[in-house]
Amino acid sequence: MLPIVTQISIVFLSLSMFFLLIRLVKGPSMADRVVALDTIGINLIGFIGLLMIMQNTILYAEALLIIAILAFISTLSFAKFLEGGIVIDSGNSD
Repeated sequence: MLPIVTQISIVFLSLSMFFLLIRLVKGPSMADRVVALDTIGINLIGFIGLLMIMQNTILYAEALLIIAILAFISTLSFAKFLEGGIVIDSGNSD
């Protein structure tokens, strides 16, 4: 039963990532694109987790953590960019 459920879940995650890719390209605003990119990262984490379950291994755990950290940092940097237009402050407040 578990292999069938994981295969069905992988199919739905793949469809979801396809539609999110369309939203990423066609998004009406930059905020929609940022949300689509963040959701693609979350779906990718779930996809790798399901692959780990299907293959009965933990070899992808490091990749999973790196993708999660990168998705979090990219979301923060895009949000900061949308808020003020500057991602890295130089520290000089003249």
